[in-house]
Amino acid sequence: MIKYASNAFLAVKIGFVNEIANLCDEVDADAHVVAKAMGLDKRIGAKFLHPGPGYGGSCFPKDTRALAAIGNESGVPQRIVETAIAVNAQQQERLLEKILSALGAVYAPRVAVLGLAFKPNTSDVRESPAIFIARRLMRAGVTVRAFDPVAGDEAAAALAGDGARFVPAASAYEALDGADAVVIMTEWNEFRSLDLARVRNAMRRPILVDPRNILSPAAAAELGFTYICTGRRTAARATADREPVPALVS
Repeated sequence: MIKYASNAFLAVKIGFVNEIANLCDEVDADAHVVAKAMGLDKRIGAKFLHPGPGYGGSCFPKDTRALAAIGNESGVPQRIVETAIAVNAQQQERLLEKILSALGAVYAPRVAVLGLAFKPNTSDVRESPAIFIARRLMRAGVTVRAFDPVAGDEAAAALAGDGARFVPAASAYEALDGADAVVIMTEWNEFRSLDLARVRNAMRRPILVDPRNILSPAAAAELGFTYICTGRRTAARATADREPVPALVS
C-alpha cells in the first residue's frame, strides 16, 4: 500500500500540472511560471510539477492501475487515481493531435522523434509516451525516423510489429534530415543543446514540437520555427502568429 499510494500520488501530481498546463494554453498563462510559484509553497514542493506528454515507465502505470483495481475489488473506488490514469492517456492523445494538426495534408510525411526512453538516463521504453507517439504516427501513415542515445535497440524491439515506417537513426541530426516535423520526447541533455540553426537547415518544414519545454521559444521564433510546446502558448506566440508553413504536396 505504501508503494502504490506513493507512486499514485506522484502520478496524480503529474496529471494535475498537465491539466493546468493545458488550461494555461487557453487563458494566455505560462505553465512554467505557475508551476514554479506553486513549488515555492513547501506544502506542495517543486518536484513532479513539470508539464509534458505524461508519465511512463515500469512503476507509475503499473502501480496506479493496481491501486485502482484493489480499490474496486475492495468496494472503495480510488476515483482520483482513476482520473489520473485517464488524464495521462488523454495527454498523450492531445500531443498526437497537435502533431498531426501541425503536419496537415503533407505528402509522405516524415517526423523525427528525438528520445524514446520514458525518461533520460535509462534505456527503459516500457509505456514510454515516445513509443505511443511513434506507434500512432506510423499508424497514421507517417514515417518516423527516431534517435535515442541509449534506448534505440529497445525501442526498435518494442515497435517491431508496427511495419517498416520506423527508421532508426544514428544521431539526432540524421533523424532530422528532411523531416517535416521534429518531436523532442525525452529530455536528454544533448537535445537541450541542439544547434537550432542546423536543425532548421536540415528539415523540410520548420515544425518543432517540444512537449517537455526544454528549448527556448524565443530562439525557435527567431529561426522561423512553428513552435509547439505544453502550457507556454503565450511564450510561443511569436511563432503561433506566423503565416502557416505551406504543405509540400509533391
